Amino acid sequence: MEKSSERKLKRGETRAVASRFSVSIRTVQRIWKQGKNDGPYVDVSHKLIKNCGRKRIQLDVDRMREIPLSKRTSMRDLSCALDVSASTIHRRVKLGDIRKHSSAIKPSLTEEHKRARLRFCLSMLESSSLPHNPIFSEMYNIIHIDEKWFNMTKKNEEYYLLPDEEDPERNCSSKNFIGKVMFLATIARPRFDAQRNEVFSRKIGIFPFVTLEPAKRSSKNRVAGTLETKPMTSVTREIIKQFMLKQV
Repeated sequence: MEKSSERKLKRGETRAVASRFSVSIRTVQRIWKQGKNDGPYVDVSHKLIKNCGRKRIQLDVDRMREIPLSKRTSMRDLSCALDVSASTIHRRVKLGDIRKHSSAIKPSLTEEHKRARLRFCLSMLESSSLPHNPIFSEMYNIIHIDEKWFNMTKKNEEYYLLPDEEDPERNCSSKNFIGKVMFLATIARPRFDAQRNEVFSRKIGIFPFVTLEPAKRSSKNRVAGTLETKPMTSVTREIIKQFMLKQV
């Protein structure tokens, strides 16, 4: 309307307006024609945008209360129980109508277990601070240990290679009986100086339960007498005690 003279546009004005608002020339001509008939203020919203697109599937999420928890362990199980698609359940999770919860099993403690835990907590108190100002021990003389079994390899392994690289070859005596090795991990409380700079990172070490044994006979891989690393198949209390005394 600002560029018009007696409700007539100059040559090229329609193309300039279409370029400014990133619409087609036909759209500008249609709105201009409607504006001349209805007035300077025209509703240019799309008439079909309110009713277009796929309609949302009606889902009564309150029906989940009647479904047992054993049938709600995954989206696929829940979709089968509600008779809807898994994508519908996924969208409802994104919208917040359904929430995901991870349930961890907890030990059933007896009264004796509770008393034993309470005695352990009391044993960690500094005796010099009792009874008026009890504080816990700083635990600077305590080492935490943990053991973990690991498979030496896996049946199937994926690698990312260059086009000209050769496929790696992995061999094992039996893929159904892959050897295992146990590791002993030890940590302690970290140390800091007066400026709160870390001087000890709490990591003491990780020790594998292996032995060095000489080869009994020669083969294409080594000669007899060569020391080979063998994992311990049985880790007893005495072995862990020797590791704690000699290595940790």
